[in-house]
Amino acid sequence: MLTVKQLASAAGVTPRTLHHYDEIGLLKPSRVGANGYRYYGEEALLRLQQILFYRELDLPLEQIRRIMGRRDYDILMALEGHKESLARQVRRLNKLLITVDNTINHLKGKKIMNEKGLFEGFTEEEQEKYALEAEQLYDPETVRASNRKWKAYSQTKKQQILKEGKAIYTQMVGVMPQGADSIEAQGIVERWRKHMDHFWTPNLDQLVGLAEGYTNDPRFKANFDKLHPNLAEFMREAVKIYVARKKGK
Repeated sequence: MLTVKQLASAAGVTPRTLHHYDEIGLLKPSRVGANGYRYYGEEALLRLQQILFYRELDLPLEQIRRIMGRRDYDILMALEGHKESLARQVRRLNKLLITVDNTINHLKGKKIMNEKGLFEGFTEEEQEKYALEAEQLYDPETVRASNRKWKAYSQTKKQQILKEGKAIYTQMVGVMPQGADSIEAQGIVERWRKHMDHFWTPNLDQLVGLAEGYTNDPRFKANFDKLHPNLAEFMREAVKIYVARKKGK
């Protein structure tokens, strides 16, 4: 058994962080001594490891709590999912390193790069990574299935899908003055829902989860902010209205 101080030191977090995780029900101590001290056993250590893996993916604590609170949550499947996610990050970072080296050589006159080469590693893989990480909120197998589906597309098809997605969000910016419940905004949400089929097919509740991620995940939010600073929040509201209407509420 480890004390709060010992576990904090081993995991590289602060005791305050462990206290906070306890308070929000994310990580409870294995037992609490008569002196009020918290003690953590192996199960709690493994749970903390999972939490830190999800934090590496920049998932908010509330989303992590929901994921790990599912009855069907399986730590081995989660680890497989983390392994795949980390492997994707390694591949992407290696690709970006190559791009940096090529750009340095380009600026030194040693190698001439075209426009595509200058942006290698920033577009398609970023879109794929966002979609797959969002799906981790629900089922690691969904992540793997979606990844296989995406890789099966031709390069031309992938470019068409990415272009379609950007057009949807750009169109949504154009109808923001009309309100999230407008016919125009709701029509765009419907197109967005169909667009998601290229990656996976979320149910109505999962659509809301995705839209929530657009505002809660700083990486998603940053991408939407490039189009409009209020787009992520507007998209979330429009999707909630769409889902509520579909459910007849």
